[in-house]
Amino acid sequence: MDILKRISEYKAESEKLAWQGSFKDYIELLKQDPTPAMTAHARVYEMIESFGVVDDGSHKKYKFFEQEIFGLDRAVEKLVEEYFHSSARRLDVRKRILLLMGPVSGGKSTIVTMLKRGLEQFSRTPKGAVYAIKGCPMHEEPLHLIPNELRPEAERELGVRIEGNLCPSCQMRLKTEFGGEIENVQVERVLISEENRVGIGTFSPSDPKSQDIADLTGSIDFSTITEFGSESDPRAYRFDGELNKANRGLMEFQEMLKCDEKFLWNLLSLTQEGNFKAGRFALISADELIVAHTNETEYKSFIANKKNEALQSRMIVMPIPYNLKVSEEEKIYNKLIGQSDMKHIHIAPHSLRSAAIFSILTRLKETKKQGMDLVKKMRMYDGEEVEGYKEADLKEMQSEYIEEGMSGIDPRYVINRISSALIKQDLSCINALDVLRALKDGLDQHPSITKEERERYLNFISVARKEYDGLAKKEVQKAFVYSFEESARTLFENYLDNIESYCNWTKIKDPLTGEEMDPDERLMRSIEEQIGVSENAKKAFREEILIRISSYSRKGKKFDYFSHERLREAIEKKLFTDLKDIVKITTSTKTPDEKQLKRINEVTKRLIDEHGYCPVCANELLRYVGSLLNR
Repeated sequence: MDILKRISEYKAESEKLAWQGSFKDYIELLKQDPTPAMTAHARVYEMIESFGVVDDGSHKKYKFFEQEIFGLDRAVEKLVEEYFHSSARRLDVRKRILLLMGPVSGGKSTIVTMLKRGLEQFSRTPKGAVYAIKGCPMHEEPLHLIPNELRPEAERELGVRIEGNLCPSCQMRLKTEFGGEIENVQVERVLISEENRVGIGTFSPSDPKSQDIADLTGSIDFSTITEFGSESDPRAYRFDGELNKANRGLMEFQEMLKCDEKFLWNLLSLTQEGNFKAGRFALISADELIVAHTNETEYKSFIANKKNEALQSRMIVMPIPYNLKVSEEEKIYNKLIGQSDMKHIHIAPHSLRSAAIFSILTRLKETKKQGMDLVKKMRMYDGEEVEGYKEADLKEMQSEYIEEGMSGIDPRYVINRISSALIKQDLSCINALDVLRALKDGLDQHPSITKEERERYLNFISVARKEYDGLAKKEVQKAFVYSFEESARTLFENYLDNIESYCNWTKIKDPLTGEEMDPDERLMRSIEEQIGVSENAKKAFREEILIRISSYSRKGKKFDYFSHERLREAIEKKLFTDLKDIVKITTSTKTPDEKQLKRINEVTKRLIDEHGYCPVCANELLRYVGSLLNR
């Protein structure tokens, strides 16, 4: 990549996007395409939708959030549909502050940052183009130039809605610069940019005693008072508050509820009427989303204060809980580690998964459903099938606790502990045991964990270790079974012959003697038991496989070893059980013979080539599994 060349190309692209013309030219442009006149709320929704939506009939998944937000599909769907979509259609929710409420490190700030970056990117596209009165400090919609009396006719002509009035600065310029000739007022295309303070504002609270409302609404420019003679002259006022600059886009209110309630009263008129008071001027129109975020504790304190009822009624509160899916939690850790300078240290497979299992268990609540423990619940939440439970059980558990996911261990704590494991000197690789050890050591340092919670969390670390033990044995099992792949396929074919005979009430023929025999029930059960198929469920399981074979046959496809995931898992487990003694001896012997050494090398190579291990963690895995099998 030629960096200087790309910078030059980017600059040229930005220059191509520039457009300038008169108000008359802008009207002609709107006659061709009225979308530039859409509201800020509609612009945000259109931006989100432009990235693509996957609709499976029951839920919508918005691709815009996929790269940064993991495991919050339900919360994001609710956010987009109930707020952004509704407000884009000019429903009353657009007159509300959007308050994202959830635990620390849950993704609230990330969502807002994504919306800001997305708006910047969208404004560079034809569909997201934003036009403003040239020289307006608030980048105002040019249609505000049309007198109120003429707006109904203009709206019918252009197919748009016109809301809001000219800001004090543009009112004066229309008189002084253009002599009231609206058609000559210059219009330009603007690119939304937080850096350039166009269409995006960010307000962060500070000490309530020193907090100045000017940060929001602008301030008098005292250096020009003598020149213009009055504080009510727009030329003596700086329209540079965050509410001014966020016009036509989005205003982020960081940790909103940390502000003094009197300071927030300025938002009452803006949310309900679309205008705010600044200086000695009439109400100033603003078209912008206000997105705030806070944690649950501050929100509860806020709603407990009766003085805040007016502002509270002007809020849409969207809970943003922690992710509750193990596989999605892994993606969060991968993303955070990928942003660091520690990418050169190899992380053994299942290390981040073990940390994710621990995290998710701390966030889940015990269900009242009979026979369902937290581990089974965790697996169902992650999309795995659990025997005896169906989709309806999953939905019932998801609606059992409204507050589920609003507490537990946060991703920042986990990534801090993983960082402490990564930063150790002379370390080329870390594994799941290193990560779990780091998590355990850090519990004593966690400031907000009670003694009872610590005991509970230590138990979850043990559960995560047990889950990892199962994964480790399965990984080695797969690598060893590969060396006996022919045996696995033979066992697979043998099982199919037996279930076909069982389901069709026929005899099976011995391939060597030709003797007719009953199906080998002992063999079939020894395989089915590996994946928890009960005696009562065996008939249904066998029939389901025969139906699958028939379906493959009709389509002209061969039903092979890889066609049925659960059956393949059962075959591998059965074979591994039969080979357990060989694996135990091979992985735990300190002085392997030539045959054992050859097998170890084959298994190690497979772990490295196909399962993502490095030589260090592959050998550690074999030693660890050897010790597990010898217990």
